[in-house]
Amino acid sequence: MIRQSFAWWSFTAGREVEPAVLLREAAAAGAMGVEMLPEPLWPVARDAGLSLVTLTGHTLERGFNDRSLHAALSDEVRRNIDSAAAGGVEAVIVFSGNRIGDGADAPAIDACIEGLAPVVAHAEQAGVRLLMELLNSKVDHPGHQCDRTAFGAAVVQGVGSPALRLLYDGYHMQLMEGDLSRTIRAHFDLIGHVHTAGAPGRRDLDDRQEINWPAIAGLLRHLGYQGWVGHEFVPRGEPVPALRAALAQFEDPAEAA
Repeated sequence: MIRQSFAWWSFTAGREVEPAVLLREAAAAGAMGVEMLPEPLWPVARDAGLSLVTLTGHTLERGFNDRSLHAALSDEVRRNIDSAAAGGVEAVIVFSGNRIGDGADAPAIDACIEGLAPVVAHAEQAGVRLLMELLNSKVDHPGHQCDRTAFGAAVVQGVGSPALRLLYDGYHMQLMEGDLSRTIRAHFDLIGHVHTAGAPGRRDLDDRQEINWPAIAGLLRHLGYQGWVGHEFVPRGEPVPALRAALAQFEDPAEAA
């Protein structure tokens, strides 16, 4: 069974919600965890039976590709690692940042490895995983450097610790490079977390978008994926029915039978 979560920000974007009600109903719909939840709501999520899966380590525009930011980012991410460890959050998300200078990838990869290595060591000691997220620079995050799987994979391999893995976001990578199944296979050992959303548009996982999410789910099961799949789309309609429909796409047909 693939463990599934949902992103708090995307399921509440532009909505007036009662947090305890949404968390309770999401759990009843089959979600096992919640991501990027504001800290005051952590006890509410735990009371609803939801795991606390991720939190964001720093702003995504200013990242570890910039050596001048390493000291400040390291302090900030270490604080968030400690908060995660104390609060029972499993992983902290980190970013390359937007391109700087001439925007070349090779020196940026080296800078990310250099800046992240000591922070990853801190995370490993704290029992928290760091996740480097792949984001599209085509639509949502212009200028973002880690906008291809190869960039993130080079950083993870360069750091060389199981405490740093890729956050493979299928929506972002569909926009940037497509070929999701082959890419997941090729980098499977480096992937620690998966995010979903319909592409294009970042909406529901339905027939109005182009990614075959049931096929991705089947591939992950075939490969023996043990991480989380987090749904990070903005529902067109009511959030809980949209979440329930997305969860169903990752259910194992054999278990359902």
